[in-house]
Amino acid sequence: MTNSSRVHPWAFMVLILPFGVVSGYIGVTLAYQLKVSGASVGQVTALVALSVLPHTWKFFWAPIVDVTLNQKVWYLLAGLLSAIGLAAMGFFPTTKSGLAVLSAVAFIASLSTTVLGMAVDSLMAHSTPEELKGRAGGWFQAGNLGGFGIGGGLGLVLVERLRSPSLASCVVGSLCLLCCVALVAVPMPSRSRSELGLVRGLASTVQDLWQVIRRRSGALAFVLCFLPIGSGAAPFPALAGEWRASAETVALVTGMLGGVVSAAGCLVGGWMCDRMDRKAAYVLFGLLQAAAGVMMALLPRNPTMFVVWVLVYTFAAGLSYAAFTAFMLEAIGKGAAATKCAAFSSLSNVPIYYMTKTDGWAHDRWNSTGMFFTESTLAFLGAVIFIALARTLRGARAPSLAEACADPVPD
Repeated sequence: MTNSSRVHPWAFMVLILPFGVVSGYIGVTLAYQLKVSGASVGQVTALVALSVLPHTWKFFWAPIVDVTLNQKVWYLLAGLLSAIGLAAMGFFPTTKSGLAVLSAVAFIASLSTTVLGMAVDSLMAHSTPEELKGRAGGWFQAGNLGGFGIGGGLGLVLVERLRSPSLASCVVGSLCLLCCVALVAVPMPSRSRSELGLVRGLASTVQDLWQVIRRRSGALAFVLCFLPIGSGAAPFPALAGEWRASAETVALVTGMLGGVVSAAGCLVGGWMCDRMDRKAAYVLFGLLQAAAGVMMALLPRNPTMFVVWVLVYTFAAGLSYAAFTAFMLEAIGKGAAATKCAAFSSLSNVPIYYMTKTDGWAHDRWNSTGMFFTESTLAFLGAVIFIALARTLRGARAPSLAEACADPVPD
């Protein structure tokens, strides 16, 4: 394989952009068009939820990427299908009568991005040296979040200003296709599991995943996937009225500006993760996000405070996203990277789901103050549980946070 130290992490940002673009186009642009045309909120959310479904179960087809073809071929195939699916969304009526076919197209495009994401995960795992895994994770997540802003923000602007939705969707789809050019900047791993054949390749992949989980670093990364740290689940649009924030303010801080801030958080977080223990960084960034929630609950409620603390919370979410990717790359090593990344990525959706439900329950039972304190308390407890587990696995004196997260010996 070409010297991995020559691969700049920006390549992974470009390669993962279509992953976020498709999600943003479905969740923002398409959802907006449907709502304006008279579809109910339930119908719109059902379509968006259907597009999320493949990401929940992608672990089951991830081994196919590891044991057949190669990462670049899979990326090209998935990128082409994603771009075609995205472009096709503009050719069907965004009305109740068009919901069925739009749902099918959105599902296929989203399914394609799961394969595209696996290919990028695998290339990144094989091409990134140890000392750059933090920055790789930061650039990767900046592309993911930035892509969502392109698909949602740029997509919606084009739909509103161009003469036809099909022209807008084709422009955005073409931008996704252009991302394939970045493949030339990333070397191909020297050995592919496709050489082992399907049966032996699958067996080797399962064994590789098990070896990761049974190691200390892998076990700790596995546990972090379930803890309520850095989930970023607070429903700010629904809370805006309590801070007297206008619709324009909400759109600004949760839309394009929020996307820029979260992407900046990803880059800063990735840089920091190469200068401190990555699992410790993830815990610290999650606690920073919890602190932002507490400050928002305690300080005066006005539009200025809404903007400031939502952006701080969003920046912390970017830090956490980068740290998650960094410690995942650190834990999985190389080998069956697509399968291992898919496993950790799928599991990482668990706290996002239950914290979203918990935030809603806490707000309805108490109020927004109670919601933020509940979220922050659970984040703190999650950090305590993680440190206690790290200490137990290490079997030594009570460590500091960085010492607790650090491996005593290389895996």
